Amino acid sequence: MPMYYYPMGFNASYLLLVVVSLALGLGTQAYIKSTYRRWSSVRLPDGKTGAEVARAMLAYDDVDGVGILPTHTSGLDDHYDPRDNSLHLSDNNLQGGSVASAAVACHEAGHAVQTAKGYVPGKIRTALVPVVNFASNAWMVVFMIGVFMSLGGLVELAIVLFAFSVLFQLVTLPVEFDASRRAIAYLKAAGYDKITLQGARKVLTAAALTYVAAALVSCLQLLYLLGQNNRD
Repeated sequence: MPMYYYPMGFNASYLLLVVVSLALGLGTQAYIKSTYRRWSSVRLPDGKTGAEVARAMLAYDDVDGVGILPTHTSGLDDHYDPRDNSLHLSDNNLQGGSVASAAVACHEAGHAVQTAKGYVPGKIRTALVPVVNFASNAWMVVFMIGVFMSLGGLVELAIVLFAFSVLFQLVTLPVEFDASRRAIAYLKAAGYDKITLQGARKVLTAAALTYVAAALVSCLQLLYLLGQNNRD
């Protein structure tokens, strides 16, 4: 029966994975916060709020019926929810009139446009949601039982479940990149100046790095689990 050298063993490979994960997570979060803070102080030349710019983008793309709702928070928890077909914007991005507000609001509007236009990667991501919700909650439980009871089949099942979470994060990347591309394309078409476009790109690039870092960490963790599972 194979021996399993997993996280509870605290081997050098696992400790390195932890360090890399923490560095990537903290680094990207610090970068997006500083970038967002920098461009939150730069006002849009036309004085519009994030919600107004997002609404204008939706009209430009001929997308109707999308709601814009407040999250009643000041943090960066903005998102588009296809279940209620609404943009959920934090207070700063809903009511604020900064370059950062416009960039984030238009990015979320980009997700609404994806849904309206039938963007294929977005459909795939949506289809994966129920599977990933189950897998992300179940894989660690299955994994721990498999390790403590030396049941290789359960360990392998746990790795398969975790792989679905990794797949979801990889599919998320083109969806997020495309939403940002749509946001910048609209801001450019709307005639915003170079400073606004530059700031919006920086804000959205910083946000994209958080998704890239998360996907990279997940891939490294999956490779680690696969490598440890193959050891005798």
